[in-house]
Amino acid sequence: MIDTIIFDFGDVFINTDKNASLSALKKLGLVSWNDELEQLNQQFEKGKITEVQFMIGMKKLIPNASIDDIREAWNSVLLDFPLHRLEFLERLGMKYRLFLLSNTDEIHIAKFEHKVGITFAREFYQCFEKVYFSFEIGMRKPEPEVFNYIIKKHDLSMKRTLFIDDKKENTDIAQSLGMQVWNLQVGKEDVSELFDKKIISR
Repeated sequence: MIDTIIFDFGDVFINTDKNASLSALKKLGLVSWNDELEQLNQQFEKGKITEVQFMIGMKKLIPNASIDDIREAWNSVLLDFPLHRLEFLERLGMKYRLFLLSNTDEIHIAKFEHKVGITFAREFYQCFEKVYFSFEIGMRKPEPEVFNYIIKKHDLSMKRTLFIDDKKENTDIAQSLGMQVWNLQVGKEDVSELFDKKIISR
């Protein structure tokens, strides 16, 4: 029987447009999403480089763009956060241990908090026993270490933990470690339909 749920953030709670950032960056002069940018993104998501270092790296790839324009383009991935998902989460917290695990960076989180407002953000964070952002813990999905770290730190049971993520490579790793998983299909499913999946009981 499941007693713990670990959630992804993007496209599970906050809606995103994964192509928006790349499209906006290309308008600023970026040629393509290349290995250098991928490496830069992963380092930033794992907190290995600062926001300043990230921006210096971005400026190298898009020399004619301003820092403000790059930040705005980078944040264009973030869309709305439907209220019904927060309300669902608040109800869920009465019965289950809840955790958030997100591959993200400090620019996106600052933008999220500004976008929804500090009260909404605080209510969201308070739903979880602990919030884990990759840039704060130096690990990111689908690395097995990040799942093992949370399980061990909170004395959780793999088989009694449900992991919800929209990326199959992440749920595949979690499943291989012994967790229950829901690979949420964006645009076809909503996290608030969790009970309908018969994975957990009300």
